[in-house]
Amino acid sequence: MTIKQFWLDPYRSRHATGVASVAGSDVILQSTIFFAFSGGQESDHGTIAGFPVLRARTEGSAIVHTLPEAHGLAAGQTVEVVIDWTRRYRLMRLHFAAELVLELFYRALPGVNKIGAHIAQDKARIDFAWPENISPLLAGIASAANAIVQTDLVITSAFENVADERRYWQIDGFARVPCGGTHVRRTGEIGAIRLKRDNIGRGKERVEILVDS
Repeated sequence: MTIKQFWLDPYRSRHATGVASVAGSDVILQSTIFFAFSGGQESDHGTIAGFPVLRARTEGSAIVHTLPEAHGLAAGQTVEVVIDWTRRYRLMRLHFAAELVLELFYRALPGVNKIGAHIAQDKARIDFAWPENISPLLAGIASAANAIVQTDLVITSAFENVADERRYWQIDGFARVPCGGTHVRRTGEIGAIRLKRDNIGRGKERVEILVDS
């Protein structure tokens, strides 16, 4: 199992650890701050021992980092992991903004079904199966989300089940929400949230979520 330091301290941008195993260009570390694509959230960008991480993926409870073939790393070696902090922090803010907007949509549209999501550095999106235009709802949901941002609530992010690596987040006024992404500590860090609607097909609606730079 790879120890996921990005859960224990999502604000850490440098981390010293040991190489657990090497299989060609794929490297598994004893612990990592490198978030691998999951739940729609894009992977971090960064380096291991100065080599760029070309891809990060989850395999069971391990995270596999793909490096250039000539990396030369070996099991037992100590290495430093460095992530692009500017990108990580944007992803953290947009991730929680999307989570918050999704929960507000669930409240506003009982029975709505999320069918997709993606969190990138520039914006996030959520796709819904819904037969009507969601545009009339956007102003109210944006207002409710920004009120929560301005209140600067503490965001609790912790394990629901350590053995199964099940995580959740929670803020005042909301039940626990299952989620294994990286989160900011307080809602005030998100900044002003803006929403845009995109019609992606019959019976499908997309909302794009943007935050200030």
